[in-house]
Amino acid sequence: MTNQDDQFKKVVSHAKEYGYVFQSSEIYDGLSAVYDYAQNGAELKKNIRDYWWKAVVQMHDNIVGIDSSIFMHPTTWKASGHVDAFNDPLIDNKDSKKRYRADVLIEDYCAKIEGKIDKEVDKAAKRFGDAFNKEEFISTNPRVVGYYDKIKTILSRMAKSLESEDLADVKALIEELEIADPLTGSRNWTEVKQFNLMFGTKLGASAESAMDLYLRPETAQGIFVNFLNVQKTGRMKIPFGIAQTGKAFRNEIVARQFIFRMREFEQMEMQFFIKPGTQKEWFEHWKETRMKWHLSLGMGDENYRFHDHEKLAHYADAATDIEFKFPFGFKELEGIHSRTDFDLKQHEEFSGKKLQYFDHETNESYTPYVLETSIGLDRMFLAVFSNALVEEELDNNTTRTVLKLPAVLAPVKAAILPLVKKDGLPEIARQIMDDLKWDFNVAYDEKDAVGRRYRRQDANGTPFCITVDHDTLEDQTVTIRHRDTMEQTRVKIEDLRDLIKKEVDMKSWLKKI
Repeated sequence: MTNQDDQFKKVVSHAKEYGYVFQSSEIYDGLSAVYDYAQNGAELKKNIRDYWWKAVVQMHDNIVGIDSSIFMHPTTWKASGHVDAFNDPLIDNKDSKKRYRADVLIEDYCAKIEGKIDKEVDKAAKRFGDAFNKEEFISTNPRVVGYYDKIKTILSRMAKSLESEDLADVKALIEELEIADPLTGSRNWTEVKQFNLMFGTKLGASAESAMDLYLRPETAQGIFVNFLNVQKTGRMKIPFGIAQTGKAFRNEIVARQFIFRMREFEQMEMQFFIKPGTQKEWFEHWKETRMKWHLSLGMGDENYRFHDHEKLAHYADAATDIEFKFPFGFKELEGIHSRTDFDLKQHEEFSGKKLQYFDHETNESYTPYVLETSIGLDRMFLAVFSNALVEEELDNNTTRTVLKLPAVLAPVKAAILPLVKKDGLPEIARQIMDDLKWDFNVAYDEKDAVGRRYRRQDANGTPFCITVDHDTLEDQTVTIRHRDTMEQTRVKIEDLRDLIKKEVDMKSWLKKI
């Protein structure tokens, strides 16, 4: 087993053990690629959502939020192209009877080549020490250059074949690369076929009069169909944005990547409406703005990169992904797309209603262009959680498991611990908790020796432990312990709120942007 697999298994089991993520309906053996967020997971997810909403909506006076419904009129999905073109290229293995996404098999093959590049870089870094120049090595080492060329050739060919719907060539590529079924090693493949990803359902009391509906596969269309309603009622002037977070549903073939790709997932999207011709500047603006948001969480600049799309959707004139280094390699976390006027024009055509913006300054009407930023909340959760989970060697030759979540996102901000369960210490601890819970999510813990309680809170991601001891009775001070450094300082009870606020307040984190 590789280190990556090992680390990923630890992430999955830690998420369950500490009440972050459970398999959905686990007592009935679960449901594939469907998960429930547990008591700590729901808090972390909410905090990520709030951090996004604060940065995208509240900090911009020209962006507003909506919450559109999951059910939409079926013509919506005809107009958006989802009925005819929302497909994945699927391939079955005849021996294992397993179904895979053909493009993912090819991308995983390329990810293995990237793994070889990483090994070459690590080897060279050890060999050259401080004199090692990574950029120079990557651009001049013949073996590494060869690997990069191979990846580029493979992905370009795949993009071209998918764009022209030459599925036979996609299969030919899989065969030429000798890609095998990950489970059995068999190379006995069927043809590649397109498969629509939308979940169908019915609306209506009787079977005869029921209308065919879909569960929405994305949240963006709810924004587009409400464009004019929001613009008029909010008296919005271009450029302006509409944001929303919410559930989307895709009947995907899912690799076993935990919450990375699910059938029911949550998106955080913002559609920014702009004047035609200004899309290049806005594309660059949102690329930079969104990357700064990610970097504000301090999860390591080296774990992010932009990946420009080889294959653009037919309506887009620019598209890039912000990729994050998950335990299974660099994968898409957020997409930034210049969608031109495709969406509003399609809905105009199919609804027969005008969806244009009247510019009072120039006295003209036009269909705005759209710049989209779209991030998966569940993927962001996995990025934050997997990046935070570390095992540390301590000075006394022991190890501790610590979940170094950005303090602004941590589910529980502080745990209050009475040193012993007597002498009036629990009463003071409860009093502190009752005072702090108006401002923060805090926990009370009196079970086990204090050292074990510290370890438990470390593994749970709690940034602060506050210990009430016998000195507290005398001088109204407590010990505050910092999760990441394990440093302990003595502070007055009355100073606790300000001290915690400084570390966990969104304002101080978002100001880094």
